[in-house]
Amino acid sequence: MINKLRILTFLLPAVIFQYAARAQEQWTPLFNGKDINDWIVKIHHHETGDNFGNTFRVQDSTIQVRYDQYGNFNEQFGHLYYKAPFSYYHLKFEYRFTGEWVKTAPSYTILNSGVMYHSQDPRTMPKEQDWPISIEMQLLAGLGDGQPRPTGNMCSPGTHIVYEGKLDTRHCINSSSKTYDKDEWIQAELIVLGDSLITHIINGDTVLRYSKPQIGGPVVNRYDPKQKQDGKLLNSGFIALQSEGQPIDFRNIRIMNLEWLFRKEGIEL
Repeated sequence: MINKLRILTFLLPAVIFQYAARAQEQWTPLFNGKDINDWIVKIHHHETGDNFGNTFRVQDSTIQVRYDQYGNFNEQFGHLYYKAPFSYYHLKFEYRFTGEWVKTAPSYTILNSGVMYHSQDPRTMPKEQDWPISIEMQLLAGLGDGQPRPTGNMCSPGTHIVYEGKLDTRHCINSSSKTYDKDEWIQAELIVLGDSLITHIINGDTVLRYSKPQIGGPVVNRYDPKQKQDGKLLNSGFIALQSEGQPIDFRNIRIMNLEWLFRKEGIEL
């Protein structure tokens, strides 16, 4: 793994240069701008596939996350999963926080959402499992209090990562991004190289890098024990958009599969 990580670090600039030259023809939309038929809903307290309260909906070529049919939030944390898993890829999307936070949701969810990756299959989650075993690119907006609140952070429900060369068991690690306001469209990117390097990019700036995503640690509850093999490196998984009490919009969600490039370089994936 160490040798593989070093090779990937060395080759990454060259690989990015190669795929940038072919970017226009290689990007694949994950969201068609019309519906979420290619996506799977899983909301806490509900069976997989139940889009309770029409939480995830489409309007104006945007996936909207809304709670107007909820009443009490009741920890109904949700995720919208793309139908297929990925391993080596470059994900791009735009997001903006909007609307009013649900006051019965936990206070930490104010202007807080995220995109999960290397997630377990939602069809392996029991009805009462609250969070998927996954890594999260956490999305935040400023609270209007003048305090910094970076976005593009890393959070780890049921997982750990290696940060600055050491296994880091903190649930969240802040990025170096600026603070962005509510109602502002933000461009986010996630470059995932299997179980090796992970890069977070916000509005064109690299804001966080880490490696070796792996299963381990708390936060997830009432999961199927067969799904939580602590210490297992995560080489692939599902991508999911989060709902946890704050309205948010997502658009222009697209992906470039990078596996062919690394095979071209002779790297065993």
